[in-house]
Amino acid sequence: MTSKEKVIALREEMQKNNVDAFIVYSADPHMSEYLPEEWQERAWISGFSGSAGFVVITKDKAGLWTDGRYFTQAAIDLENSEIDLFKDGIEGTPNYIDWIISEIPAEGKVTVNAIATSNTNWDLLSQKLKSKNITLADLPLLKEIWKERGTPSKNPIFVHPVERAGKSVTDKLSAIRQKMEDQGATVHVISSLDDVAWTLNLRGSDVESNPVFLGYIVITKNDAVLFTGLEKLDVEARKQMDESFVKMMPYEEFYNYLKAFKNEKILVSPNSNQMIFETVKTDNQLMKAAVPGNLMKAQKNETELEGFRTVMVRDGVAMVKFLYWLTHNAGKEAMNEYTIGKKLRDFRAEGKNFVGESFGSIIGYKGNGAIIHYSAKSEGSKEVTNDATILVDSGGQYLEGTTDITRTFALGASSEDFKRNSTLVLQGMIRLSMVKFPKGTKGVHLDAIARLPLWMEGKDYNHGTGHGVGSFMNVHEGPHSIRKDMNPQDLLPGMVCSNEPGYYLEGEYGIRHENLIAVQEAEKTNHGTFYEFETLTFCPFFKDTIVKEILSKEEITWLNDYHRTCEEKLGPYLEGDVKNWFLELVSPL
Repeated sequence: MTSKEKVIALREEMQKNNVDAFIVYSADPHMSEYLPEEWQERAWISGFSGSAGFVVITKDKAGLWTDGRYFTQAAIDLENSEIDLFKDGIEGTPNYIDWIISEIPAEGKVTVNAIATSNTNWDLLSQKLKSKNITLADLPLLKEIWKERGTPSKNPIFVHPVERAGKSVTDKLSAIRQKMEDQGATVHVISSLDDVAWTLNLRGSDVESNPVFLGYIVITKNDAVLFTGLEKLDVEARKQMDESFVKMMPYEEFYNYLKAFKNEKILVSPNSNQMIFETVKTDNQLMKAAVPGNLMKAQKNETELEGFRTVMVRDGVAMVKFLYWLTHNAGKEAMNEYTIGKKLRDFRAEGKNFVGESFGSIIGYKGNGAIIHYSAKSEGSKEVTNDATILVDSGGQYLEGTTDITRTFALGASSEDFKRNSTLVLQGMIRLSMVKFPKGTKGVHLDAIARLPLWMEGKDYNHGTGHGVGSFMNVHEGPHSIRKDMNPQDLLPGMVCSNEPGYYLEGEYGIRHENLIAVQEAEKTNHGTFYEFETLTFCPFFKDTIVKEILSKEEITWLNDYHRTCEEKLGPYLEGDVKNWFLELVSPL
C-alpha cells in the first residue's frame, strides 16, 4: 500500500471506533530513537524515515511534525502522501495538540498506542485535551491494518566484559540501589534499552547500529530481574547474570510481574511508556524521575575513556584510507553516494574489533549535503564525480567504543562561497574545542560559541551542536547535550559529546565538521573548578577549503597542533602513497 492508502485504511478503523484523531509517535515500548523494524509505525504509515517526528491523522487531514534536521528530507518523503509537513520550532508552526483541538469537535476522541507513547506525552495530551472535554484513550489501531509487521529478532545477547565496561554489574546495581534509597523508592523500573544494556554489562543487536537488545529491568532492595528473550542469552551472559544475582524472565512476562506490586514506591522515568504507568498506578505510589543509571552511564570511567581513545586511532586510520581512496578515484570510476558508504564500511571493517556502523552513513554529494540526516538509497542515489563538494558523516561500533565523525570537502574545485562558509563552521568547531568553562555550565551556555562565527554573518543551522555518545552503545546518548534548547543537565567530567556545527544551502551544498570531545577537569582557581574538552577524534581537515585569513592566530595554532597530533597517532599505521598524501594534509596551515 502507498502512504495515502494506509491513511485511508486507518481512517476506516477510526470511523469504526468513533475516533476523531489518531497520533502515531516515532517510538517503541522502550522510547528508543532508532527502532526495531516491527516498531517503525510512523515510518510505515507516512513514508518518512527520519529518526524524529510524529504523525497526527484526523478524519480529513493529516500532518507530520519534525525538527530542522529533517525539513528537506520530510518534504521529499511525504510527496503524494497527502500528509502535510509541520516544521517544529519554526515561527508560525502550531503546537500539534492545539492543532488537534482546532480540528476535531468538542467532546471528541483522540487515541494513541499507549505502549509506544511516553508518559510525558500522555500527561501533556491529557491535560490539554481535558480542558476541551476531549477524551484520550489507548487504542492501537495500526494493529488492524499493518498486517506484515515484522517480529522481534532472535539475535544473541552477549557480555560486555568488565575489562571494557570498567565497572561490574554488582557495583552498578549497588550504586543504583543507593540512589533508590536516597529517593525513598522501593522498586525501580528501567525500560530504555541503552540503560538496560549498560546496567547489566550486556550487548545485543536488536536495533540496527545500536548494540542493544529488547528488555526491561525491575530492581528492588533484594532482587533484580531482567525480562528479555531468554533464548537469546548466550552461555556467558547467563553466567554473568547468575553471578550478579540477576534473575531472568521472559520478555512477555514483564507486565504480569508489575501487576503483583502493591503499596510500593516505584521509581520510573516519565520517558517510559504509558502502559507501565497504567499497570502500576492504582495500588502504588509513582515516583517520576530520571533513571539513576542514566547519569552514571553518561560519565564515562577511565576504562571507557581509554576505550574511546583506542578506537579513535583505529577509526582515524580507516577514515584516512577512505578519504585517500575517494579523493583519488572520484571521477575515474563509477560510484554513487550509496556505494561510497559501503566502501567506507569496508575500510572500517578492516580494523580490530569492528562490530558495525554506529548509524547509517550520511553521504551527501552536492545539494544532498544540505539534507541534514540524508540517507542514500541503494537505488537512485546520486552519482559522485569530481566536480563538487561532499559531506561524509559516519561512525563505527567497536568492542571498545563508539565513533562519530564528519568531514566536508571538495572533490575538484569549490566556490569561494563554500570555502568561506566551511571555514566559519570549522572556526566554530575549533572555538568550542578550545573553550574553558566553570563547573555548573550547561550545554546551552556553550552552544553559542560554536554558532557565533556564522551568526556574525546572519547565518545559522537547524540542529544541535552536540549530543552525548555511548561507550560501545548508542551514538546518541543523554542526558547532556550542547544545543539552543535549555537542558538542565550540567556538563560533567567523563561525558563524551559531539562537536558538530554546520551550514546548509538548500539545493547547493551542506557543510558539517565534527569531532568527539570529552569533558575533563582543567584547573581549580579562586573562582572555582574549571573544565575543558579533550578532543578524542583523529582525522585531518582539508586545508584547500580553509580561508586562512578568517581564522585567528590561536585558532590556526589549534589546527596545526591538532594535525600534528593526528600525525603522531595515525602516521605509524599508514604507508606508501596514502601516508605521503596524509603527511601533506597534516602539514602546517
